Amino acid sequence: MRRDASHAPAWLFDMDNTLHDASWQVFPLMNAEMTAYIQRRLGVDPAEADRIRSHFWQRYGATLLGLMHEHGVKAAHFLAETHRFPELPRMLRADPSQRAALRRLPGRKWVLTNAPRDYALRVLRQLKLLKLFEGVISIEDMRQFGRLRPKPDARMLRHVLRRHQLRPAQCVLVEDTLQHLKSARRLGLRGAWFTRYDHRALRRQPHAAAKPRARHGRPAYVRARIGSLWRLRSLISR
Repeated sequence: MRRDASHAPAWLFDMDNTLHDASWQVFPLMNAEMTAYIQRRLGVDPAEADRIRSHFWQRYGATLLGLMHEHGVKAAHFLAETHRFPELPRMLRADPSQRAALRRLPGRKWVLTNAPRDYALRVLRQLKLLKLFEGVISIEDMRQFGRLRPKPDARMLRHVLRRHQLRPAQCVLVEDTLQHLKSARRLGLRGAWFTRYDHRALRRQPHAAAKPRARHGRPAYVRARIGSLWRLRSLISR
């Protein structure tokens, strides 16, 4: 059955480790900045700060949420302190062919990232990707009733879809984190698990990586496992 342009999927793209290789330099520095922030804020040594950072990421889905919930940290202050990256341009690495893949992909496209807006815009501009997207949905846009609800919170995803008048069945989430894909699938979104950088990314999600996988080395709730954005066109006919 043929599909016209009006039936093309709406694409929601994660940014770090999906649109660029954040595990190369960005994530190591980001983790170091978060650990240093926890040291300053809680008055603990580096090893304990690193343990807290990792624990909050696994328990809450984001280090920031744990700090907010258990220590009253203000989101804006934490994000500003941990995402400065004055040397960001030299820290970015991405395959230029992926830009061409995005440009030729039919359908509406957004970036959906737990990163702060200023950092996300800097990354996308530097990689010459910003104009390929209809908009950027950053962590500042993920508040509901005064509470921050970043990925994988399903309530935030529902809100995003309603705001943009999108049906779950027409949407594809392209993402490197299995927990986020699983949450999206519960709402009816299709998921493309981007594993181009999985030799490092999987170490960030050991529990998800250890779960049994279905056919083609992917969980049943993931529609496709891809290593290139060019593969996304194959989802249009599914």
